[in-house]
Amino acid sequence: MGKVLCFGEILLRYSMGENFPQQQDMSAYIGGAESNVALALARWKVPVAYCTALPDHFLSDTILAYYNKMGVDTNTVIKSGERIGTYYLNQGADVKNAGVIYDRKYSSFSELQPSSINWEEVFEGVSWFHFTAISPALNANIAALCEEALIVATKKRIAISLDLNYREKLWKYGSEPHEVMPKLARYAHVIMGNIWSAEKMLGISINQELIASDKEIDFVEQVNATSREILAKYPNCNVVANTFRFSKNDSVTYFGTLYQKGNGYKSETLLATNTIDKVGTGDCFMAGLIYGILHRKEPQQIIDFAARAAYKKLFIKGDATTSRVEEIEQLIKQNE
Repeated sequence: MGKVLCFGEILLRYSMGENFPQQQDMSAYIGGAESNVALALARWKVPVAYCTALPDHFLSDTILAYYNKMGVDTNTVIKSGERIGTYYLNQGADVKNAGVIYDRKYSSFSELQPSSINWEEVFEGVSWFHFTAISPALNANIAALCEEALIVATKKRIAISLDLNYREKLWKYGSEPHEVMPKLARYAHVIMGNIWSAEKMLGISINQELIASDKEIDFVEQVNATSREILAKYPNCNVVANTFRFSKNDSVTYFGTLYQKGNGYKSETLLATNTIDKVGTGDCFMAGLIYGILHRKEPQQIIDFAARAAYKKLFIKGDATTSRVEEIEQLIKQNE
């Protein structure tokens, strides 16, 4: 098994305590969508590397030492620029929350330029490349850098996965997602997201009457239609996966779907109460997909593992999962 290479920005997430600022407690977590995937895969004993840019100072060195300790290869990290990107989010909230504050301008990663990375060297020993829609949301230069990577990865016959993370607050440089993402999505073999991000980024239509019913069976019908349209529109893609997470009062309903070779698969619908941290659940799901595909699991096994891993992340503080494969598989067996 070759390495999985994740490309994206390492962020610091700051979460204020309930009594801030009277009680001046603010916790810091290492985050970033692609980072969360890399850390999950490393925990699950999948060879994984991370490509990003960080300033050359002690905090970057401390972070990279942590990644190395966790089993993530950081040899392709670029030391440049002066800032680590950050974001602020109250503990327990979701990154799609209106209260999220990004502070990523002029970060080392966002200031990378086209042709600044030797992808031929970076992809040495790599069999899978993972990126998300968050990186091309930052600016046109990063979008161009992503496409450079995808061209080389395709030439080298490297599997490519794309997470359609939609962050409205990031798309501020004059290009709309639907103007940027389709030309990047055409390279992907695995596309993950949800029906709403597929509509916003790829122009995949949603039957509003269908999902207005608010019934699970209708959401599944819509996601299968969305998946079929993605596969028809992007011939390189052979797997489409989607997540559904609905919050009501203090409970969360969660399930995932996978579509492959004309067949749809759905995980068990999971109900969570007293959740701790919603951040990173989608990333954990993405890591679960990659893990299942790399281990040649059956489609139902893949979606069950990915969904259960994501569900378990709801009860783990921080951006990345700390669950082991054995724990996730045991939870699946308990519910069979």
